[in-house]
Amino acid sequence: MELKTVGIIGYGAFGALAHTLIKRFAPSVTVRVHSEHHPSDGKQFFSLEETAQSDAVVFAVPIHAYEEALREIVPLMRQDSVIVDVATVKVHTVQMLKQYARGRRYIATHPVWGPESYEKCAGDIRGFRIVMTDGTLSIEEYNALTAFLRGLGFDVVEMSAESHDKYIAETLFLTHFIAQIFARAGIKRTKVDTVSFASLMNAIEGVQHDQELFKDVYKYNPYCKEVLKRFGIGESEVQKLLL
Repeated sequence: MELKTVGIIGYGAFGALAHTLIKRFAPSVTVRVHSEHHPSDGKQFFSLEETAQSDAVVFAVPIHAYEEALREIVPLMRQDSVIVDVATVKVHTVQMLKQYARGRRYIATHPVWGPESYEKCAGDIRGFRIVMTDGTLSIEEYNALTAFLRGLGFDVVEMSAESHDKYIAETLFLTHFIAQIFARAGIKRTKVDTVSFASLMNAIEGVQHDQELFKDVYKYNPYCKEVLKRFGIGESEVQKLLL
C-alpha cells in the first residue's frame, strides 16, 4: 500500500519528532496532526475526523490515554487504514489493539529513542533501534516497511511484546528510576567528571524530565515491580559490602 497521507494523534515530544522524521524521510507524504492543544488550521493541524481518515495513523498519545484514544478514533478510521502503535510498553497496547482494533490493520512498534537522542546525535539516526512486536500487515507490506526503515539506517529488531517489556523494565525504566533519584539527590555534573560519569549523566539527562512516561511505564509494564525488587536486593547487598 502506497502511503499518501499519515495522521499523527498527539503532538507531544514524540509526536513532534514523528512529524519531523516523516517530512525528512518521506517528503511527498502529507502529514495531518491532531492535537488538543493546537486549533485546526488545515495546513498542519486538522480535526480528529480528518486526521483519522489518513492512510496510516500514528498514535503518539500517553500510555494512560491509549485505550480511550483507540475507542474514540478507530471507528472514525477507514477500514483499510493502518494503525501505528509507538508506545513504550507493548503488552498493554497490543492487548488494547486486539480488543478495539479487531479486524483492522495495525503494526505495534517501539522506537527505542526520543527527541533528546535525536538532538544529541545531530539527527544521525544510524543504529537507532525500532522494535517490532506484533501486527496484522501482510508479509509483503511488513517486509517492505522494515526494508524501508533499514534502508534509512534504523536497526529493526523483532521480538514478542512480553520480551520487549521485560527488557524495557531493566533498561529504560531503570534508567528513569535512577534519573529521578539523581534529580532529588541534587547530583549534577562537575568540573572533574570521569568519562563513565559523563556517560551516565548523558543517559540520565535524556529521561529525567519525563515523569509522566516514568509513571506510565511503571503502571502499564507488568515487569517493572519485579525489577525494582531485584534492585532493592542489590542495593542492600552493596550496603553490606561497604560495611
